[in-house]
Amino acid sequence: MQIMEKPPIRLRSFGTHNGSFHADEVTACALLLLFNLIDKEKIVRSRHVKKLSSCEYVCDVGGVYKPKIKRFDHHQSDYNGSLSSAGMILKHLKDENIIDKKLYSYFNRSLVMGVDAIDNGKATPMVGHCSFSSLIANFVPIRHDSSAKVFNAAFFQAVDFCLGYLKRLLEKYHYIQECRGKIQTVMKKQQKVMIFEKSIPWIESFFELGGKRHPAEFIVMPIGSQWKLRGIPPSHDKRMQVRVPMPKEWAGLIDDDLKKKSGISGAVFCHKKRFISVWETKEDALKALDYIQKRKK
Repeated sequence: MQIMEKPPIRLRSFGTHNGSFHADEVTACALLLLFNLIDKEKIVRSRHVKKLSSCEYVCDVGGVYKPKIKRFDHHQSDYNGSLSSAGMILKHLKDENIIDKKLYSYFNRSLVMGVDAIDNGKATPMVGHCSFSSLIANFVPIRHDSSAKVFNAAFFQAVDFCLGYLKRLLEKYHYIQECRGKIQTVMKKQQKVMIFEKSIPWIESFFELGGKRHPAEFIVMPIGSQWKLRGIPPSHDKRMQVRVPMPKEWAGLIDDDLKKKSGISGAVFCHKKRFISVWETKEDALKALDYIQKRKK
């Protein structure tokens, strides 16, 4: 009996199934490209076992989930977890110390968790909402009888789009971390108002640094050439709620109407949900804050 030898592994190669595609294997592929673990020219789309067995990474096909040999499928009956191939690859990146736990959590909460949930049927986007998974699905050729060449070209278009999106998420993450020290410095004052002289991302770092227990009620920060007075949410998950809302009589007012009602000449806008208001200058924003604080007493 002749024993068939396994083909040698092509380093930095990636295998997935051919035909139609979903956000999970597209995202898995893009994550590996983002962290420079595979080469785009070594991506294989096939269901042929021999072709796939020579790939270093195989995702969403093959019926095996074994990270040690870089096999990441979730369709087999003996896998009962909640991950799709996207979540499997993200977890692998963390487990192999390619990314740390903090970056893992950021990517998971920003994108991958939703991709996993939709691909596994755990979540369904509400009518009228276009999820990331829905967006990637729209890269799939419209005609079901399209050629393999057309399907492959569409897959690579989707991967390019996803990779660009992941790069933007990563840049945002690094900027948030860059600004973290400034947020921490202001938080240490333990005041009810946090004032910043420059517009920076604050909400993620605020709650990571214990913002849920912090006494701050408002944030004052420039927004373009103007200034915003923004109520602090009770938690990161309830960002549209605030600990102290803007006055009821300001809700939905703009320009002259808000100027008249507030008595502040630099009034610009107050959101009807009363979580944020915009003012011409920092001094105007502080006057609005003083107005609110006096009404609380």
